[in-house]
Amino acid sequence: MILGEIAAQALEAGGLRVDRRLNLGGTFVCHNAVVAGQLDLYPEYTGTAFTAILRQKPVSDPAAVRQAVDAAYRKRWDLVWSPPLGFQNDFALIVRKEDAQRWNLRKISDLAGHEREIRPGFGYEFIERQDGFPGLSRAYGLQFPLRPVEMDLGLLYPALQSRRVDLIAGNSTDGLIAAMGAVVLEDDRRYFPPYEAAFVVRGPLWRERAEVRRVLERLGGSIDAATMRRLNAAVDRDKRRPEEVAREFLAGRRPAGG
Repeated sequence: MILGEIAAQALEAGGLRVDRRLNLGGTFVCHNAVVAGQLDLYPEYTGTAFTAILRQKPVSDPAAVRQAVDAAYRKRWDLVWSPPLGFQNDFALIVRKEDAQRWNLRKISDLAGHEREIRPGFGYEFIERQDGFPGLSRAYGLQFPLRPVEMDLGLLYPALQSRRVDLIAGNSTDGLIAAMGAVVLEDDRRYFPPYEAAFVVRGPLWRERAEVRRVLERLGGSIDAATMRRLNAAVDRDKRRPEEVAREFLAGRRPAGG
């Protein structure tokens, strides 16, 4: 929602009219929509595209993943990846601080042997995706006796806080991690691929509308991980509206008087 608003407001500041279609759901919905021409652009992550859309096995080299999705998206669907925004939104396995201390959990591999005590809860995509729960379980030899609780992404942190579940799959830029004092388990076997953030754009729009290309190129490298966590926390923790948070971010990037 925040990245969508940042793009929309930056394009509007350049004199373009923007039709927002936000909060559509996950990668599969957005990818199908942009391929069908129902969207012109949306924010995506290279590792998600590599594993969920291209169905490749996870690899840990950011440059190789970016090169692969760049080439495949252009060839198959005439889609262009904008310059990276500047942060990676990696999957993160998260537990409560007291549970991390009680079970001595620092790394994902530390979960082995505690599967009967820990109830996981994940979003639908993480349960089904190539780079999600099935592959993670194989890579780390985890055998949870109960199927993970499947829930909407917005319910993961409340479920962890209320002890409905003990382990969730969030993202490294989630603002609620610090707000809850939760613990992110280290991916010590480097299972997850790199998830560099960028915008996926329809090829004709990128080639024919120079003003769109200029706006997205200016956004390249403008959001580091700390900034993204701060923006997310403003929405998730402080309950501010995404459009307000996006407006403040863009205002902070403009030169004085601009």
